[in-house]
Formats: sequence, C-alpha cells, structure tokens
Amino acid sequence: MRNRTIPALLTPCALILVALALTSCATTQNPYQEGKKAYSQGEYALAVKHYRQAAEQGNATAQFNLGVMYDTGTGVEQDKEQAVQWYRKAALGGDADAQFNLGVSYDLGEGVEQDKAQAVQWYREAAVQGDANAQFNLGVSYALGEGVEQDKVQAVHWYRKAALGGDTDAQLNLGVMYDTGTGVEQDKEQAVHWYRKAALGGDTDAQLNLGVSYDLGDGVEQDKEMAVHWYREAAQQGCPEAQFNLGVSYDLGEGIEQDKEMAALWYHRAAQQGDATGQLHLGLAYAKGNGVAPHPVRALMWLTLAAQRGNEAAAQIAQDIEQSMTPDQIAQAERLASQWTPESP
Repeated sequence: MRNRTIPALLTPCALILVALALTSCATTQNPYQEGKKAYSQGEYALAVKHYRQAAEQGNATAQFNLGVMYDTGTGVEQDKEQAVQWYRKAALGGDADAQFNLGVSYDLGEGVEQDKAQAVQWYREAAVQGDANAQFNLGVSYALGEGVEQDKVQAVHWYRKAALGGDTDAQLNLGVMYDTGTGVEQDKEQAVHWYRKAALGGDTDAQLNLGVSYDLGDGVEQDKEMAVHWYREAAQQGCPEAQFNLGVSYDLGEGIEQDKEMAALWYHRAAQQGDATGQLHLGLAYAKGNGVAPHPVRALMWLTLAAQRGNEAAAQIAQDIEQSMTPDQIAQAERLASQWTPESP
C-alpha cells in the first residue's frame, strides 16, 4: 500500500511578486523616495501618486511598483492591463522582477492576451539575471513544452539554477527528475539530496517523497523512524498522502510503536481530504473495529466514497459488507456518502 508519490511537474507560479522593491536611490527627496515613504506608512493612494510621477520620469523600480499596485488593487482600482503596461516599461528597462511578472501575466493571460511564447521570453530575460522564480518557471515551460519546444534537459538546467538559488519548488522538481531519470541520468541519491533541501525548506511534497525514500531505502539507507519523521512533517501541514502513510506506519508499528487508534486518526484526516486510500483504510477500520468502535454504516460510507474515486478494492469490499447489513443501514450509508464534502487541510 506504500507507493512512492512523485508529484507531477509543478505548474508555473501564479503568484505575482507583491513585495514592492524598496531599494534606496538618491539621498535627497524625490518622487520615488516619497512613494516609498508613503507606502511604508500605509498611505497607498499617496504612494501610487508618487510612484506614478517617478515612473513617468523613467524610474524602473517605480514602474515595477506601480505595476504591482495596479495588479493587486492597492491604493488604486485594480487594473491588470495597467499593471502589464507598467511591468513592460520596467521590464524593458532591465528590471528582473518586472520581467518575471510580465512573464506571469502572459502565462496566465491576465491583463494581456495569453501568449506562452512571450511568457518564455520574459522568463528568460529575468532568469539570465539570476531571478530564481523565473528560472523555475522557465524550467516548467521546457518540461511541459509550453511556449517553447519541450526539452527535459533544459528543464533540468533551469531547475538546477533555481534550486541552487534556494527555490524549494525547483529543488523538489529537480529531485523528481533525478528520481525518474527524466532529462538527467537517474540517480536516487541525488533525488534524496534535493528532496532533503526542499523538505527542510518546508515543502510538503518533498517531505513526503523524502519519507518514502527512507521507508523504502531508496537512495538512502532504510530508516523507518526517519520515514515517520518526514511523513509527520508533511502530514501536519495537511498533505493527505503523508497522512495516509503515517497511518500505515502506526497501523503496522513501523518506525513507531503500533497504535491502531492513531492509525485510524490519520486515515480519517486523509479520508476527509478525499484521499481514496485513506477512505479505504478508514472504512476497513470501522468494519473490523481497528482503532475505532465497529460501525458498519460508517464503514460502508467510507468504502463507497473510495469506490467512487476509482478504488476497485473498496468497491469489492463494500459489496461484501452489504451482505450483512440491513436495507436501512445501506440506505443510511449511501445518504451519508452523498452528503459528504471534502475538507481543506
């Protein structure tokens, strides 16, 4: 039941860089400095006024900041087209943050007609200046073949640059590439190396994958206790696959003292988020009374939900359980299943 979960390549960052660039300029007061002061004091409309004056004078940082304020509707009515206009001016002036944000705008079609090739162009402009976000997104573009011919080797190249710059998404994806031998020679130890970096940075998918690596002894010496440690780190952040794997660890007593109640608790948390394997195991727990009081209605409810998500084992077990249930119990379980909605982590 313990399958490695290797996330699909991440989609381009939809996050706009909302943190304004507040680098120092001349020591004397000028529109940019006045805008910076107003923004720091929460006087956003006044900041827009001053940034606009500086932007019209050609200050690239002010142009970028003005773009962000239009993008987010801070101190001014939100206007994605105006945001693109100011990002473009700053980008043409060589501002890497603006180049990245302009790439995102083209990537998502926000404020401008969607154009993946233009997105790649602007990601590249920012990437060659060392912008890790742009390097990561450029890697994704190459990996997916969006806006550029698909090239997994180039994807690895740009993921590596971003990963070395501390980008946890890039570290995760680089680990995946090494894990699967995609765009680079397969190397499980290198996969673990990059999973660990991303995991220490708080990335839940990396924590999960690092846990699986320790669980299976894949690229690292097998260590069930370390597997539990990393499953717990990801599970506590709401990762359903890690919650399920932590439940299995408690269920089997691997890397931690066996505890059926704790197993059921983690199965439940995974199940509540819609994880089919968690729903299957929670259904079995209720059917057998493992860690919870036996409850055939709840057992059938969870097995039904798992079956609806394509789990064939759950569908078969549900049929078997129904043989010993009354029509009223079956109807109740079906009603509970139809009323169930997943919870956010």
